[in-house]
Amino acid sequence: MGLILDQEKGKYKVADLVLEHNHILQLPETSHLMVSQRKILELQGFEIETADDAGIGPKAAHELASIQVGGSLNLSYTLRDHKNYLRGKRQREMAYGQAGSMLMYFQDKIAENPSFQYALKMDREEQIANIFWVDAKMITDYAYFGDFVSFDTTFGTNKESRPFGVFVGFNQFRETVVFGVVLMYDETFESFKWLFATFLKAHNGKQPKTIYTNQDAAMGKAVKEVFSEAWHGLCTFHIMQNVVKHLSEADDEESSTSPKQTTEDNEKESSILADFSACMFEYEDEETFEQAFNAIRAKASKQSWLDSIYKVKEKWAECYLKDVFTLGMRSTQLSESLNSELERHFKSDFDIIRFLKHFERVVEDKRKKRARC
Repeated sequence: MGLILDQEKGKYKVADLVLEHNHILQLPETSHLMVSQRKILELQGFEIETADDAGIGPKAAHELASIQVGGSLNLSYTLRDHKNYLRGKRQREMAYGQAGSMLMYFQDKIAENPSFQYALKMDREEQIANIFWVDAKMITDYAYFGDFVSFDTTFGTNKESRPFGVFVGFNQFRETVVFGVVLMYDETFESFKWLFATFLKAHNGKQPKTIYTNQDAAMGKAVKEVFSEAWHGLCTFHIMQNVVKHLSEADDEESSTSPKQTTEDNEKESSILADFSACMFEYEDEETFEQAFNAIRAKASKQSWLDSIYKVKEKWAECYLKDVFTLGMRSTQLSESLNSELERHFKSDFDIIRFLKHFERVVEDKRKKRARC
């Protein structure tokens, strides 16, 4: 349409009009971006969900879908549509809140396999405090390989760092197997006592011969009360971390030191670490251990932590482990190796359902690898 302004009358007048379109409304290469053309079909939605459940990120999954149809021009939805679809799916999964969604997830697992078990511990306000679960394979593995158990709660499930604990051991090929899983909202004596009793109940009351944990006092007290037939060992890795933390700290008064003094302090620190490691792994008679430990006391400026770890020396020193069933394992590193695999594709913004599916995927991958060996 061409317009001109009539100066005398102060009005516009149509001077030219072409009713046919004389320009392209939408370029072929961008037509798929129009809202009217963008839609996710049922089969495409299934493929998006399957990729998400398999741990494939939205960008990679969208690129794969584009390749499958010969390029993004032939795909009926964009990356943003892909992400929005997943966001809607997760909102539907969490429609009943975290607690309700977890319960629905576990009920679905029971429907898949009636041997799946879970148990809840409620707090005073009738809110879920802790939740424990085992599947059929965990029950079978514990029946065969449950003499040695390692338990660790150092992995946090999300940005709230909610403690996530796993009971693990190893099979005849020294491969990690999972015996049980717990999501904890607090780490008190009562919670650990409930957890360990629930663990035994799930496994028909079978006590392990040996259980390794970290130095948590509440956990240790619960182990002693519930696992009455098991020998309780402390993780040597965590102990050595505490050695570095407590015996390597400089005195508060020593705010500045000379380079020569710093070198001497470093040599002293290295000597203490080496001596403590020898007490833990090398000395096989108690007299030699006592002499070496007293030598460490003479070198260390702080004694309180040494006093506390000495009181439980039977749980970590080599000379007290001659008749203990350890299968060569002295730490909770089995749990930590599983944690490292969980962290590989873990994101801090995972909601609880995404985390549970992520954990399930990691465990299934480990089982498939064992089956192929």
